Amino acid sequence: MAFKQMEQISQFLNAAERYGVVKTDMFQTVDLWEGKDLAAVQRTLMALGSIAVTKDEGSFRGDPSWFFKKAQENRRDFSDDQLKEGKNVIGLQMGSNKGASQSGMTGYGRPRQIMNP
Repeated sequence: MAFKQMEQISQFLNAAERYGVVKTDMFQTVDLWEGKDLAAVQRTLMALGSIAVTKDEGSFRGDPSWFFKKAQENRRDFSDDQLKEGKNVIGLQMGSNKGASQSGMTGYGRPRQIMNP
């Protein structure tokens, strides 16, 4: 009987992997059988639920708010004109600070001056 149950657990893991659960998110058969790492079992079930919610194929009948939705590809194709237009924009990381200055700042390595009123 024990071998049959362990075989069913491994069949579940194989089916979950075919469905899309990543190998690193899966528990080992002994984790469930011996009850050693039930947190790993929970992580596998959460990953399986997340994939079911993300696929949205109609087979998931539970509450989708229990699982997070995995990121999906959002490919964008820009024309050459749009790419050339983007080269004219100066990003905030490239030195445009919208009028901010360092006036009133202390020099490097000096402690901040805190004065009591």
